[in-house]
Amino acid sequence: MPYHRNYNNPSLFEKLVAVLSYMFPLIGFVFIIIAALMKKDLRPFLKYHIFQSIFIAFALWLVFTGLTYLFNLLSYIPVLKNVIGMITFFMNTPIILGFSIITFVYCLFIIYLIIGVLRGSDSYVPWVSDIIKTNLRGQI
Repeated sequence: MPYHRNYNNPSLFEKLVAVLSYMFPLIGFVFIIIAALMKKDLRPFLKYHIFQSIFIAFALWLVFTGLTYLFNLLSYIPVLKNVIGMITFFMNTPIILGFSIITFVYCLFIIYLIIGVLRGSDSYVPWVSDIIKTNLRGQI
């Protein structure tokens, strides 16, 4: 199964919706609901990128929520309280172009995904793209 699949000329509207869904995953989710209500089937290009953006947003939410709870729990341990405080401070302090390290890496990741959309091909994210392709087999 090729990781970078090129599609047959996705329209400008499809590319725009895919880019917006990576920037704001709720837009992709609303677009899927509207298409389902209108009983329209999405083209494979758009379906792949919207589902990938929603999956990535949900996975990141789970990871950051879990880390927040873990760090809060670990901060009750006296020895680790200062270490956890320093880690969260340095990870969230604006360093690069006014962005924290986490935000800067996330922006680079989103730019990579958007470049894949603008090229009209799949943006491969290990593990995530495999799950999306497996669940959408026969549809993309």
